[in-house]
Amino acid sequence: MTETMTAREAAARALFAIREEDAWSAPVLRKYTAQMSLRDAALATALTGGVLQNRSMCDFYVTKFSKTRLKKIQPRILDLLRLGVYQLLWMDRIPDSAAVNESVRLARSLCHADRQTAGYVNGVLRAIARNKDKLPQPDCETKGEYYSLRYSHPRWLTELYLEQFGVKQTRLLLEADNQPAPTVLRVNTLRADVEQVRRELEEKGAEVQAHDTIPNCLLVSGTGSLEQLPAFAEGRVTVQDGASQMSVYALDPRPGMNVLDCCAAPGGKSFFAAERMRDTGAVTSCDVYDHKLNKIREGADRLGLSCMHTELQDAAVFRPEWAERFDAVLCDVPCSGMGIIRKKPEIRYKDEAPLRSLPDLQLAILNNACRYVRAGGTLVYSTCTLLKRENEAVVQQFLQQNHEFESVSFSLPVCAEPVDGWVTLLPHVHNTDGFFVAKMRKHP
Repeated sequence: MTETMTAREAAARALFAIREEDAWSAPVLRKYTAQMSLRDAALATALTGGVLQNRSMCDFYVTKFSKTRLKKIQPRILDLLRLGVYQLLWMDRIPDSAAVNESVRLARSLCHADRQTAGYVNGVLRAIARNKDKLPQPDCETKGEYYSLRYSHPRWLTELYLEQFGVKQTRLLLEADNQPAPTVLRVNTLRADVEQVRRELEEKGAEVQAHDTIPNCLLVSGTGSLEQLPAFAEGRVTVQDGASQMSVYALDPRPGMNVLDCCAAPGGKSFFAAERMRDTGAVTSCDVYDHKLNKIREGADRLGLSCMHTELQDAAVFRPEWAERFDAVLCDVPCSGMGIIRKKPEIRYKDEAPLRSLPDLQLAILNNACRYVRAGGTLVYSTCTLLKRENEAVVQQFLQQNHEFESVSFSLPVCAEPVDGWVTLLPHVHNTDGFFVAKMRKHP
């Protein structure tokens, strides 16, 4: 990586890494854009995200204008074709000639393409550019097939969404998934107030607006590296989408309480709980990886939270000394992550097979963690997915097996009415990530 890397090259290298190394887009882009201007870094990010969000449609157009079958195209060349198609058809401000010529250049420099391969890339993209006003349209037999292609979501997922949400809500959800995720900063009210932070960020040149419904939250853009902001480095703000805050609102931690966060990494919910407790009582944050606990400890130090401590602990393994010890227990369990596709667009392409076993693990964690709740205490279950098999089905099975617990109603800032037991948050409805939150109470 050098300072002369272009935005398109950074995007291409990111796409290679995501496909070849199963990498996540955010850290890969940070790596390749570290030395870039804000403008070029933003373009690289937009190109990478745009290709991931529209990959199926990019492939559809390549197929229509290529004499080579999709499966026969070299994988890196296909990535570059997708990158070119996205610029041609989705980015109005990029001249067609730039999109085509840069794709050909990258084919030569990154793929060592010979004259024939470079000519192939040039020919396919120029043919698409010439036909922009009369492009072929998908001809699909079912809504599931059409939505899968049109919005680049796996067929199995679009079918489940249609079953759960119906046609209109599914379309709106898939459209929301393909929109950029806003950057949400939650103000640490132990160290600052919202207006103070807002003025500070605006003085740094950032665009800032208050969240419509969530207290002490700011939507920001134009900040560059968040870690370099004094407000972040000095613990006045932390990055946390509104959806993940909702599980803490449901938990309702109060000063002096003893709280357990069973699957705490990266720590945002533990931090928020400790702040709501005014840094009194105790918050125990658990994870199965020590390096993640180190990150949580660093975050707590940055935010000035002394009531937190970490434990290396498998959430599905019983710890006898914790039996009936906690006032409130949060189980934000491992899940398929399908609610955060707009934040991690590549997650939609993960293999579905391993996801089918997740409900068993989620129920095991819930059945174990419930033993830590004192009589009259609170148990909250949450995920960042929208799939009923990981959400309502798990909670219902848990309640059938554990009669000492009952669902209870609760209020959330993003919901106009009180929630009756559990709620699924949708990006296009609640202006948050997709999330599920359920609240239960142990009988006194």
